[in-house]
Amino acid sequence: MFMNFRRIRKCQCVQLLTTGLLLCMVMVCWEELDHHVVSHMRSYTYRYLVNSYDFLNSSFAVTSNHPQRKDGSVSADGGLASYPYLIDHPRKCVDRRSRSSILLLLFVKSSPENFERRQAIRDTWGNESFVWSELGANVRVLFALGVHPDAERRPSVQRALFQEDRVYGDLIQQNFLDTFHNLTAKLVLQFHWGHKYCPHARFLMSADDDIFVHMPNLVKYLQQQSGAKDLWVGHVHRGAPPVRRKESKYHVPEELYPWPSYPDYTAGAGYVVSADVATKIYHATLLLNSSMYIDDVFMGICAKAMGISPQEHVYFSGEAKAPYHPCIYEHMITSHGHATDVRSLWQVATHPTVYRHSRGFIGNLYCKAVKVMLLCLPHYQSTYSCIGAFT
Repeated sequence: MFMNFRRIRKCQCVQLLTTGLLLCMVMVCWEELDHHVVSHMRSYTYRYLVNSYDFLNSSFAVTSNHPQRKDGSVSADGGLASYPYLIDHPRKCVDRRSRSSILLLLFVKSSPENFERRQAIRDTWGNESFVWSELGANVRVLFALGVHPDAERRPSVQRALFQEDRVYGDLIQQNFLDTFHNLTAKLVLQFHWGHKYCPHARFLMSADDDIFVHMPNLVKYLQQQSGAKDLWVGHVHRGAPPVRRKESKYHVPEELYPWPSYPDYTAGAGYVVSADVATKIYHATLLLNSSMYIDDVFMGICAKAMGISPQEHVYFSGEAKAPYHPCIYEHMITSHGHATDVRSLWQVATHPTVYRHSRGFIGNLYCKAVKVMLLCLPHYQSTYSCIGAFT
């Protein structure tokens, strides 16, 4: 059957061509559309219409049939093996200041070779003496590490770590390969060490070594939460779908996690839990299989199994840096992605003049306008929510 193109109106030709072009674009870009649109729609539907997650206790219960992550090992009951300590400080939380209990046990997840990042943290927001003398808070800061994954470089890096720890006494290291697929082992290290050696700390925090923590604001916030229970606060991911693209480092195969949505969890860059939540997560790691190698998702699985829900704090960062402005510094808790500028940011963000910008009616109005212009731009949505402009 022949089609007489002369009889087809011009508008119909345009419609046909447009439809064909759109179909071609969908075919070419389907993988990206599936990842950024379809999977999120499916995930949100599951999260808000189904949202039972009853499968977690049975599917992630410790059994001998669940393999561990790459470079990990499996204990006799299928749970995470207890890795031996290479560097440990069991008396780190023995209170040397009888006037004050420990407000915060802060673990920084660090890689063995990241000495400069650790030193910058010691010199700025992670300085325990500064926090005590200037803020009146008793805080313990520890760096959690595995061993260098390169067998050839490992001996020299390990000698450097021993030397570093002799000087500063703040490294906690277990004998697992320090790789992305062993981040859950590092999470378990933090909660097990805290439960064993520092159970009296009122709060526990986990943070990356490229995070900036505005310690004065954090201490003030935690002191306001005195006696808090079931507190798990950070930048919350709700209804996040598993990444199925094999080229992504966050790829999770369906054999490991076949469901369309993760339980709610906080960004692993930095979050805080109260002492009772830390205890519950510790017990969950004994009951649940830790084959989920994305540590913040595994944290969400543990929390869901124990009946804990994360709470959003608009000034805990997600995956990006916070905008640099005094009106932001006044409320900032964490900001992510600071591998090289921690010292300079510490100087400007904690300077006494920061708080002058919002004083009085005009100053408050000025800062509100600045925060609306900065935080309500899509560029900063992975850092602070637009809601932060109005709090």
